[in-house]
Amino acid sequence: MSQKQQDLLGLGRLEYLQALITEFQVTESSEAKEQVLANLANFAYDPKNYEYLRQLKVLDLFLDMLTEDNDTLVEFALGGLCNLCLDKINKDYILEAGGVAAVISCLSCSNEETVMSAVTTLMYLTTPQSRQQITALPVVECMLRFSLSANRRLSNLATVFLEDYCSPLQVEEARNLTKHTALGIPLPKN
Repeated sequence: MSQKQQDLLGLGRLEYLQALITEFQVTESSEAKEQVLANLANFAYDPKNYEYLRQLKVLDLFLDMLTEDNDTLVEFALGGLCNLCLDKINKDYILEAGGVAAVISCLSCSNEETVMSAVTTLMYLTTPQSRQQITALPVVECMLRFSLSANRRLSNLATVFLEDYCSPLQVEEARNLTKHTALGIPLPKN
């Protein structure tokens, strides 16, 4: 075990989390940033850490990372948000910070783990106030496409979203719209 790891083990939970955030902020290494963000996402799984993570503004860090070009940082940040948003205080914060739009934008990621976390996070963020945005026609269309995915986990998750979070009318409207588009057909070349 390195001296740095031994030093971190001697810290209390809040101090340890603060040390991780400091490391994230000062390191130049993208690999180190990824590892730290993965650790923070794992800490976000335990409700004992919620207050500390709020105090240290980790929710803002996760939200900020959703727009990064590094797919791994986006994946871990979304995983952290997914872990945190089951808590009402965290959910309210994410909703008030415009997190729904940021999570919806992650539905177009090429990384399937990120997409599955985005779908799950949207389900967790659904409230009477956020339902309209979360089940907007483009999102429902997207879920219809995901429900046809060869990835069984993604297909099942999208099906749950469509059945449990959308009205039959919303699904039908999205199906009808999809029938009239050239989705999946390559555009002609010049």
